[in-house]
Amino acid sequence: MSRNLLVSVIITTLNSQSTLPACLKSITKQRYMPTEILVVDNNSTDETRDIARKYTQRVYIHGPERSFQRNYGAKKAKGTYFLFLDADMELTPRVIEECVSEMSKNSNVGAVTIPERSKGEGFWAACKTLERQCYMGDPNIEAARFFNRNIFWQFGGYDESMTGPEDWDLPYRIRSTYTIDRIQNFIAHNEGDVKLSKLAMKKFYYGKSATKYIKRHFGRAIFQQVFYFLRPSLYRNWRLLVRRPHLAFGMMIMLTVEQCAGAAGFLWGNLMNRRQIIYDDIGY
Repeated sequence: MSRNLLVSVIITTLNSQSTLPACLKSITKQRYMPTEILVVDNNSTDETRDIARKYTQRVYIHGPERSFQRNYGAKKAKGTYFLFLDADMELTPRVIEECVSEMSKNSNVGAVTIPERSKGEGFWAACKTLERQCYMGDPNIEAARFFNRNIFWQFGGYDESMTGPEDWDLPYRIRSTYTIDRIQNFIAHNEGDVKLSKLAMKKFYYGKSATKYIKRHFGRAIFQQVFYFLRPSLYRNWRLLVRRPHLAFGMMIMLTVEQCAGAAGFLWGNLMNRRQIIYDDIGY
């Protein structure tokens, strides 16, 4: 495996001082070199940027949303490959090494999916951990976040009109032409102290920009992504749920709340879009 191909690790942040140090440390402990770290911050009001500068001078301020931050970081990056991380993610030591290895084996590989394992505090974090275990190996749920630079730009990067669905949108577009592989090493996703209300707010926010994604990729896989209880991986892993009935019950409550919040966001987003069309037509 060639070890002279630079990997650019692009991290998006917003008031991420509690999780960013662990994320950055995990990058410095990677077995693969060389790497560069770029942090694109969305106007944090805490110590996020000061923490980032302890690890890299490539710290930028850009917004207003995650897709804008990621594309901006990609424009500033120098690497042959891009790895996009959120500030609450920690890499196991061989993640980048294995991603580059998969890319090097086959020129038709345009992106690589890295499995995620959740961790956190409290009951709802345990429910989220169980949910993510069910999705392991499901290509309709897991999203690629390691890309060949040229292929990333061939498809225009992340769609900046989406927040949330963009994680699935870009790999779907790439999959039309290239192969997406999956590695065994994983990302530890620090969910923190999970609150049901925060999960609902997050899904509501993501739901507001889901219309374009659904129209673009309309099909069976999209229904499995959007409607949680249509996901086959939940039912394939019924033994896992049976072994942890109290968490499985909590997970069902959590998914129901998230589903309702996402649907409300979807309806709200469509209403706002229609109002904007009306205003444009009458000249406001």
